[in-house]
Amino acid sequence: MAETQQVNLTDLDLSSLQNVKNQLDEELSHLTQSYSKLKNVQGRFTDCADSVNSLKSEQADEKQILVPLTSSLYVPGKLSNVEKVIVDIGTGYYVEKSVGDASNFYTEKVEYVKKNLSKLEENITGKQNNLRAIVNVMQDKIQEQQQQQQQAAKK
Repeated sequence: MAETQQVNLTDLDLSSLQNVKNQLDEELSHLTQSYSKLKNVQGRFTDCADSVNSLKSEQADEKQILVPLTSSLYVPGKLSNVEKVIVDIGTGYYVEKSVGDASNFYTEKVEYVKKNLSKLEENITGKQNNLRAIVNVMQDKIQEQQQQQQQAAKK
């Protein structure tokens, strides 16, 4: 495992600070995109859990339902079995599970994603704080340079 080295920001020149800022901007962009994708995944798992939980109160009486074929195309279908559901467990694999097991599966997935979201949020907050510190140091150095230029112009 690589050890991280701490550098005093005030010791860096403006171009080095700009490079570090650019790197942090890229990392923040990637992390926020990942956060957004994880939030979407959490929403899908929550929707799946809600759908499975709604089956618990249904009766297998050939009830009419709409079956999604795509995100915008639904076809009519009949609910013939409310005891078992087909669950997408990832990478194109599907497993038949009882409604209770499927509900537990999706609830666990939601909790897992929630934990990862909170870790990612902490990481994003840390990077944002680092970025603010870099910007502050850069502004101080720019002001310092401007003051030096003004003093040199007066002489």
